Amino acid sequence: MLTHLQQQPADALLALIKLHNADPRADKIDLGVGVYRTGQGETPVFGAIKAAERILVETQDSKAYLGPEGDMEFVAALMPYVFGKDSPDMGGRIEGMQTPGGTGSLRVALAMAKRAGAKRIVVGNPSWPNHAQICRDLGLDVVEFNHASPDGTADMDGIRKAIAQGGEHDVLMLHGCCHNPTGIDYSQGEWDEIAGLLANSPMLPLIDMAYQGLGHGMEADAYGLRRVLVSVPEALVSYSCDKNFGLYRDRVGALYVMARDAADLPAIMSNGHSLARANWSQPPDHGGAAVRIVLEDEALTAQWLDELDQMRAQLAAAGQAGGVDLSPMGAQNGLFSIVGLTGEQVLAIREKHGVYMAGSSRINVAGLTAGNIDKFIDAVADVTG
Repeated sequence: MLTHLQQQPADALLALIKLHNADPRADKIDLGVGVYRTGQGETPVFGAIKAAERILVETQDSKAYLGPEGDMEFVAALMPYVFGKDSPDMGGRIEGMQTPGGTGSLRVALAMAKRAGAKRIVVGNPSWPNHAQICRDLGLDVVEFNHASPDGTADMDGIRKAIAQGGEHDVLMLHGCCHNPTGIDYSQGEWDEIAGLLANSPMLPLIDMAYQGLGHGMEADAYGLRRVLVSVPEALVSYSCDKNFGLYRDRVGALYVMARDAADLPAIMSNGHSLARANWSQPPDHGGAAVRIVLEDEALTAQWLDELDQMRAQLAAAGQAGGVDLSPMGAQNGLFSIVGLTGEQVLAIREKHGVYMAGSSRINVAGLTAGNIDKFIDAVADVTG
């Protein structure tokens, strides 16, 4: 039976990691994988997380199962930062569950939407490749609209048309902030317009919030999400702590559901729990517990927010590379930007200069450091000149 399975293409970014690791050049540059790096090229563990883990080791008295919903205190502790401190549960209409990273959250969100009758997922192009991959695996059709304009701003005509054509079996996938892979976000005024359009649309919004705090700060980065939620009757929110807590390998995420009526939440969440049970049974506890401890302790929360501010400053500095027409990067948000090289130029910059980036010329701007940014600019100039 197994001999009938066909070879699947390797994940392009994972393959890129292997190519970078095998490159013997000492001055090679990794701009592929989406992790934060310091000026020295390291991906450190947050000091606040280290402190929380020490507390966890000393105080945790059981490794018993938590259930498919995971650590609900972790889920609740995040909510004021995501939805606002005034009414984080929107009058009892929002409930959540822990998931293995943002990908686990997206998987359950999309499967739940399918159970609810969704047939098409409407998503901007380009988008994170795993969005379409999960949809295809679930048998959901993907409909694309153009996200980015040539001038480096969001294509509002594209999303206006997508919402106007949306039907009652459609889910609109939106990046909450720090768009992956372009770094091009909607302005607050544009979010206001999008929210207004969705208020009169039958589409179900699904907001992927994977980088809160890495754009303009925790509050500013939540503007679009909150603006949409006060305008629509129901929504799904996929949340990742992998980037803003530096917990990549611990896979820490959450799925939040906003229902039309609080009385609908038990039935809705029972579907989320059953889907989790069928996929991973219950989420890993350690990373979520560390986040909970950070958010429950005022001193650790302050330390975490300070470390997050330092990350954002580093990203902003890397994005302002200058020269070789890289200036648009200074206006973009988060970890990613698209340089605008052709496939041939991406291959040439890799072979000639040891600069590794995705085939689309998407780069992780945090891979640019004080020690390598001049080399990167010179390499781009060489392959484009």
